[in-house]
Amino acid sequence: MKFGVLGTGMVGREIGSKLVALGHGVTMGSRAAGGEKARAWVASAGKSASEGSYADAADGADMLFNCTSGSGSIEALHAAGKERIAGKVLIDVANPLDFSKGVPPSLFVTNTDSLGERIQREFPDTRVVKTLHTVNCTVMVDPARVAGGEHHMFVCGNDADAKAAVSELLRSFGWKHLLDLGGIEAARATEAYLHLWLKLWGAVKSSEFNVKIVT
Repeated sequence: MKFGVLGTGMVGREIGSKLVALGHGVTMGSRAAGGEKARAWVASAGKSASEGSYADAADGADMLFNCTSGSGSIEALHAAGKERIAGKVLIDVANPLDFSKGVPPSLFVTNTDSLGERIQREFPDTRVVKTLHTVNCTVMVDPARVAGGEHHMFVCGNDADAKAAVSELLRSFGWKHLLDLGGIEAARATEAYLHLWLKLWGAVKSSEFNVKIVT
């Protein structure tokens, strides 16, 4: 498959490298083609990796990852082009982080709305699936790093076929246990989990952890 990864930060690079390792073609997008981080990633990732603008990454992609900062996600997606991302599956891994008062961050949207929902409303013809944002990026692409992979990843979105396609991709990443939480409004809960995630990070002194649902 051909993937577009929007965002050149740590998350985008980890996900892009995993996709390339699995044999997919990946174009990493940033505000403008030729960015230093994107070029460095291409040099290290291999022949099936390329870089360009957000629009370049969206062009011809079968599936997209939003790995931009949450505060800039909608702007980045508009730069990718509403018509280019229409009909495509967009895996949103961003969190609505607000650093305006320093660290730890708060959320700029919560309780009655979410970043996932805002993206879906802004781009109604794009099939948004929210997932992976509840773990560190190293765990996103290698769940076996924690308890041999015996823990859960949450998925939500309005399109059942899109969620099925994303779930298949997550299994190729090594995820054994996926829990479908329903429509995109469930992103309100999974994004709000950031508050607990930050406390857990401080308590366990590691960012490589996750939760397992036991009934």
